[in-house]
Amino acid sequence: MNRRSPEARLQDFDEVATGLSEQHAVLEALRCMGCPRPLCVNGCPVSIDIPGFINAIANEDFRAAARIIKQDNMLPAICGRVCPQEAQCQGTCILGKKDKPVRIGALERFVADWERENGVEAPEVAPATGKRVAVVGSGPAGITAATECLRAGHEVTIFESLHEAGGVLTYGIPAFRMPKDIVQFEIKQVLGLGAELRLNHIVGRSVPVDELLAYDAVFIGTGAGLPYFMGIEGENFSGVYSANEFLTRVNLMHADRFPEFDTPIIRGSRVAVIGGGNVAMDSARVARRLGAQVYLIYRRREEDLPAREEEVANAIQEGVEFVCCANPTQILGGPEVQGIECTRMDMCECDESGRPVPRACTGEDSTFTLDVDVVIEAIGQGPNPLLAGLIPGLKRGKRGNIDVDEDGRTSIPHVFAGGDIATGAATVIWAMGSAKKAAAAMNEMLADSE
Repeated sequence: MNRRSPEARLQDFDEVATGLSEQHAVLEALRCMGCPRPLCVNGCPVSIDIPGFINAIANEDFRAAARIIKQDNMLPAICGRVCPQEAQCQGTCILGKKDKPVRIGALERFVADWERENGVEAPEVAPATGKRVAVVGSGPAGITAATECLRAGHEVTIFESLHEAGGVLTYGIPAFRMPKDIVQFEIKQVLGLGAELRLNHIVGRSVPVDELLAYDAVFIGTGAGLPYFMGIEGENFSGVYSANEFLTRVNLMHADRFPEFDTPIIRGSRVAVIGGGNVAMDSARVARRLGAQVYLIYRRREEDLPAREEEVANAIQEGVEFVCCANPTQILGGPEVQGIECTRMDMCECDESGRPVPRACTGEDSTFTLDVDVVIEAIGQGPNPLLAGLIPGLKRGKRGNIDVDEDGRTSIPHVFAGGDIATGAATVIWAMGSAKKAAAAMNEMLADSE
């Protein structure tokens, strides 16, 4: 897939990858072997008929390919861009054992982009059942649950606390990786099935819990909005951000265009990003686009980074400097950030995931300091605790997540949950998969109650 040059993309927030042409999409689709037992489908959390849509591309029937995908996934342009296909559908492709696997994600994106440019075809919706479903949160889990309930003929109301729909797709993932017009376009397709979207509605505050529980079924998909911090000295200094706040200010509230928009952000000239996942890469690459020299501090080796290889490569191309085998111990300065002190780390025996366990070095050269004026902590986040704590009888786990069974049922019979609020922070497609399973159980429950 073609990509814009690093020099060009550092000047804006436009998309990095430019997608496949029709010719290249067909050629890539022709590589598919059409396995009688396709492992790729098992590797997809939402069980898309991958051989079916790829065969349609190979036959140059792009409209049919779009229909096939949307039987199981109403957000193909999103998933084609941000899903970790290399660890899921693509990672199980049999061609990958001796050659390169079929680029399933790129083909999914191609189909979605083609349909957007050539006219969208809405899927069928069942006759109205008269049942009312409330969906809390308009991120990938909420939108997926809403879609499945709408298809079953239920009346769906989506409550969103922010002023734009999309959840993490809107506030968390930068536009150069997930263009916001595409997010809104795919959400509008779901709303076109008949859902009502209520923005700026905080369930438990502006929407009373009693009003929520009066619906025939409730799905909670409020995500993982509680950032974690390291708990080191200096985290209260001006210039220290959680990745959640930093990305929200830029992605949703346009702090990169202050004072045109009234949300400011400290534009550091030297920024330290702590972490090694996709959120850390997003934060580092946003900071580069704001003009900073960026250090990404990670306590393990570069080959242990949990972020997608594609995003690591993009960050390196864009000039992010990786400081691996290091762990921050103190943020220096006061009241503003003036530096960060780190300890070098040795790699010891591997943990259950196969990654080495880092151990702090000792000795004269075991510590060093980086001269920075902004620190962004991207070390993970937990379930949003606001709503879950307001619903009487709703059981939660030790980390604040909502307890659910394998079908997304909570301790309250007609209340279900899915996505990061139930599982902890995970990927977009895993949130969608858990929401789809929960919605199936909701639809079954509502059908039995007729």
